[in-house]
Amino acid sequence: MYGPRVSGHRSSAASLAEVFRAALGLGLTSFGGPIAHIGYFRREYVERRRWFDNPAFADLVALCQSLPGPASSQLGIAIGARRAGVLGGIVSWVGFTMPSAIALVLFGLFSGSADLSAAGWLHGLKLAAVAVVAQAVYLLARSLAPDWPRRTLALAGMAIALLWTTPFSQLVIIVGGALAGWLVLGAPTAAADAGGTSASMSAHLPSPIGRRVGAVALALFFALLLGLPLLRAATGSTGIAMVETFYRTGSLVFGGGHVVLPLLHAGVVDPGWVSEDRFLAGYGAAQAVPGPLFSFAAYLGTVSVPPLGGWAGAAVALVSIYLPSFLLLFGVLPFWDRLRESAGFRRALVGANAAVVGLLAAALYTPIWTGAIASIADVAIAVAGLALLVPGRVPPIVVVVLAAIVGQLIRG
Repeated sequence: MYGPRVSGHRSSAASLAEVFRAALGLGLTSFGGPIAHIGYFRREYVERRRWFDNPAFADLVALCQSLPGPASSQLGIAIGARRAGVLGGIVSWVGFTMPSAIALVLFGLFSGSADLSAAGWLHGLKLAAVAVVAQAVYLLARSLAPDWPRRTLALAGMAIALLWTTPFSQLVIIVGGALAGWLVLGAPTAAADAGGTSASMSAHLPSPIGRRVGAVALALFFALLLGLPLLRAATGSTGIAMVETFYRTGSLVFGGGHVVLPLLHAGVVDPGWVSEDRFLAGYGAAQAVPGPLFSFAAYLGTVSVPPLGGWAGAAVALVSIYLPSFLLLFGVLPFWDRLRESAGFRRALVGANAAVVGLLAAALYTPIWTGAIASIADVAIAVAGLALLVPGRVPPIVVVVLAAIVGQLIRG
């Protein structure tokens, strides 16, 4: 466990370039969906670069899991903002999102329909994601649930997440963990557990965003959420309809990842903007590229019928689906820092962090494990990947490439 080294924000050009390079590397190599991305992020920002310790990282995970929108992309934005201010959050998003968005736009422009669901190398990538997430769960559990009260919270959160699969279950689990921590767990002290919670809590993390700006961002989020449907109905504009559809989707989905697919399907297939075949082909392609699944919006904007479509449609769809994440994060971050100063809130945050461990453990089983493991050979590949990752000397990209090769050899 690393000490309480937690970086404050810096806005120099060097810091922005550093944030962009780190995010771009993750955007090029992070396969497996939002939960797997958290594992990659932890490896990069906690272990390799040491910008955060485990508790500070889990704090941001808890924040992003509690907000609607793509959790891994929001985590990247929050990390970038912590490191280099508001611009840091923006360039972090660009670096993480750009590779997959460009790949999917090009796929939309130059392909007809394609089915990648049976590709052996794609199955190998899913097995690599099992190993990455398993390592993240193990390391975070050791740090954030080191005693039985917190392990109990984590196990309860895992059980609820597995048994109650609704769009809002993640939020309820985190709030429940926070409430249990506030009521039951002791406040972190100078002699806190080996996870370093008290050190992280006492680290001064000045907000890169003022409270007034945060309030404006929150007001704008709700104004657009309520106003765009009215504007769509009043104008009948297809362009406004596209903005409203993707903005509403980004505003109402918790956790991101595959949870967003039903809303996207209803938003673009039902009105006839995208055919069913092209939607499914794009979904297969989205699984084959690294980075956030929300980049699927760029593909959908590309293949939408005129007057939508092309690069312009991709840009409108991508910005619209991510705009709620920026407004919510920049709106909440200033008040998040203020809350961290409260002893009662610190107790609640200890419980919320334990609940996050439970959520990650549940996600390791489903959809990560259930979506990837179909045979004893699959188990062996995933376990081998985990064995390579645990000592900390093999980077995830090596495991990803090896798993893809083995998967292709077995299924190809």
